[in-house]
Amino acid sequence: MRISSKGEYGLRALFDLAQHYGEGLVQSEDIATRQGIPVNYLNQMLILLRRAGIIDSLRGPQGGHMLARPPAQVTLLEALTVLEGPLMPGDTTRDDLLPTQPDDREVMDQIWLELRETIEKALRAITLEDLCQRKNQRAGNLMYYI
Repeated sequence: MRISSKGEYGLRALFDLAQHYGEGLVQSEDIATRQGIPVNYLNQMLILLRRAGIIDSLRGPQGGHMLARPPAQVTLLEALTVLEGPLMPGDTTRDDLLPTQPDDREVMDQIWLELRETIEKALRAITLEDLCQRKNQRAGNLMYYI
């Protein structure tokens, strides 16, 4: 699995929005500055995220972006799938390989399926809120929710 700059930068932008959740709209230029992302490239990713319903955007001088729902409801799997497409193709076997042992292909197919499921499970378990909590823990600012 390989994550492109689009996936990396898109996640950074969402993480930035999660850190400012509840504060109102955040302008692209501010995200780009804090995260070190070229603003034009960032805007392309924000369009994808808006179309997918992960963020809301408002145009104009007072406009900006914000998460469409709480950070605890946005998983890394959802975000990366929007930004990257499927993380692993459904069919990973090559059509030009014709093993004389048909079971070999089935065994390998099963391995790729298990790998994809493991990756998706891990990414589904991590939310933008989790990233914010990890940052707070690193800074010594623990927040407890009851």
